[in-house]
Amino acid sequence: MSAATWPTALAAVLKHEGGYVNHPADPGGRTNLGVTQRVWESWTNQPADEAAMRALTPELVAPLYRERYWNAVRADELPAGVDLAVFDVAVNSGTGRAGKLLQQAVGAAVDGSIGPRTVALATAADHVATIDRICDLRLEFLRALPIWPTFGKGWSRRVEAVRSEAKALIDIRAATH
Repeated sequence: MSAATWPTALAAVLKHEGGYVNHPADPGGRTNLGVTQRVWESWTNQPADEAAMRALTPELVAPLYRERYWNAVRADELPAGVDLAVFDVAVNSGTGRAGKLLQQAVGAAVDGSIGPRTVALATAADHVATIDRICDLRLEFLRALPIWPTFGKGWSRRVEAVRSEAKALIDIRAATH
């Protein structure tokens, strides 16, 4: 359904994730382009030092994002725009959390696993309302985290940017069909 939005969604996530960071308050530790050292080591099956993490490029991390996050939340089957909102949550807070927020937003049973019923409900729902609900629920979740005082401002900006970018994907998709 929305496989065509993958490149745009990846570019949006990478823009929000930025480059190399190793913030002492961030439980992810060394991170580049949104990929933590632990995730990269799991993906490559080899240890990664600071130099290896700094050397990550969009081309290197794209297959990881596609398989571990985009495919894991069945984004190709979700409506354009909704796919980006769910994908960004998956990258930032995990695929299970992304599934739960989507399910809450569309009235599906909440188990964190996106199946055919969740996809069908997301497809039938008002896509703008679904994006708004996902973003609102996401902010609610993030505000409850103990590291909100440190990262809350940036997270709020990111969620609002994703809300806007996701809605633009709906408009673009509608204009081309």
